[in-house]
Amino acid sequence: MLAVENLRKEFNNVVAVDNLSFKIEEGKIFGILGPNGAGKTTTIRTILNIIKPTSGFIGFDSKPITDEFFNIIGYLPEERGLYKKSRVIDIILYFAQLKNIPRIKAAEAADFWLRKLEILSYRNKKIDELSKGNQQKVQFIISVIHDPKLLILDEPFSGYDPINQQIIKEMIMDFEDSGKVVVLSTHQMETAEKLCSEIILINKGKEVCSGTISQIKKRYGKNHIKIEFEGDGAFLNSLPFVRHIDNYKNYAEIELKDDTMPHEFLKAVVDKINITQFSVIEPTLNKIFIDVIKESKN
Repeated sequence: MLAVENLRKEFNNVVAVDNLSFKIEEGKIFGILGPNGAGKTTTIRTILNIIKPTSGFIGFDSKPITDEFFNIIGYLPEERGLYKKSRVIDIILYFAQLKNIPRIKAAEAADFWLRKLEILSYRNKKIDELSKGNQQKVQFIISVIHDPKLLILDEPFSGYDPINQQIIKEMIMDFEDSGKVVVLSTHQMETAEKLCSEIILINKGKEVCSGTISQIKKRYGKNHIKIEFEGDGAFLNSLPFVRHIDNYKNYAEIELKDDTMPHEFLKAVVDKINITQFSVIEPTLNKIFIDVIKESKN
């Protein structure tokens, strides 16, 4: 288990991370989400022991993370960096041996991953001869070749087409199934919604919400409803308790104001149109992200 407790990091009196706490169990994908400058990368770098926290505790399996954890952590940084003139196999072997993997075993593992990611034919090519997407695959291999217990992925889908994004998503889910602790930082809310068991959303270094995806959706979804109806629904736009509406011919998705309950809305309209379907719907994580960040700025 990865535990982060009361994490704080200051740079020249600027607070980049302000009292963050969360825990991630084995076999879970945990999302660290937030806008640019929220403190995500600083949080990740303190977990990796690249930078030291100003205060707080970071531990893995109840032990403080120190340099001795180097070989059980895999890290895919957002800023990719490969030696462009090196051969694919040489660069993979180089990084594998930095993780203390014997060369013969590293070569076997490299071929396994190159085959799995469908780029074995590029084994002896130079990095700068590969497309951006295939270079990303090499970077991904480097982060997982040593079979880490803790895997930290910062924008892992950047540079991939939809087909290869799906391949990487499936591999990340395999890591979850094998019991690894996976930390995912991404701007792709739809992907985070599908992959993550739990998330923490941060802004200006502070937590603004956290929990499982279902918990967060229940928390923010109580005032979103969907109705199908027969009749003229034009009047729905002018109702005083409607905050926002997407109104189609005989279908509407509606966000109610905070002080209005769904049953109150239903009572107000049931005599004016024939409602054939009524349901409370969950907002997307993307909408929650936008709304919560806007609210935290006020």
